[in-house]
Amino acid sequence: MSNITDIQGTFTLHNGVKMPYFGLGTYLADNDEEVVEAVKFALEHGYRHIDTAAVYKNEVGVGKAIAESDVDRKDIFVTTKVWNSDQGFDSTLKAFHESCKRLGVDYVDLYLIHWPVAGKYKETWRALEQLYKQGRVKAIGVSNFLKHHLEDLLASAEIVPMVNQMEFHPYLVQQELLDFCKTHKIQYEAWSPFMQGKIFKLDITKDLEAKYGKSAAQIVLRWNLQKGVVTIPKSVHKDRLTSNSDLFDFELSEDEINYLDSFDKGERIGPDPDNFDF
Repeated sequence: MSNITDIQGTFTLHNGVKMPYFGLGTYLADNDEEVVEAVKFALEHGYRHIDTAAVYKNEVGVGKAIAESDVDRKDIFVTTKVWNSDQGFDSTLKAFHESCKRLGVDYVDLYLIHWPVAGKYKETWRALEQLYKQGRVKAIGVSNFLKHHLEDLLASAEIVPMVNQMEFHPYLVQQELLDFCKTHKIQYEAWSPFMQGKIFKLDITKDLEAKYGKSAAQIVLRWNLQKGVVTIPKSVHKDRLTSNSDLFDFELSEDEINYLDSFDKGERIGPDPDNFDF
């Protein structure tokens, strides 16, 4: 099990960059006071990892919150992603520049390929490698890449991705992919850890909630972290932002980790990376 300490604890990527293992996702957060206030509140309460993407159309709001925060930019781990329609070498470089402009930053901590667009992701990766070599990004990675996508990319990549951000929850563990990433020192990161809210309608964490005095959300997020998976639950509600981060005063046993693993059905809430249409 990875060493889990507090809200500002980190996992170290294969290039030595320290990535906070707990953060705030901003998918579907409106690019106005909603995302600004959520990010500012999160930073004020100890969060140091903020995840956005060009397609979320809230980079401006995220950037405004970072600028208005009392936390120094250098202490905030900012992730954004190149969207599918911008993939390709030159267009990715342009998209990165536009994301930085919207965010109001001169570098990004982690830049990801959002989806494995067939025939384009290798050229897109080459652009990310250039940005990394130029020091415009501290780390580069991918999102929604299955094993065969990674194998294809690694066959020609000069730099191994530092991160793979995937849909991850008890119904979609993908242990083989997790193990593949671990073998290649690619940090696994979860999106949709709550199954878009479905987790709260299930009883799978009921006994653990009673044992530890924790919510279903807290049990699942703690499971993420103990699996060595970075997690970025999304919320714009202050009470949930606070409760989601209350994960560091209990520890699941190995049997309890295996119990949650056992619910894996290969069931996706989001699109299949082999069959998506964006």
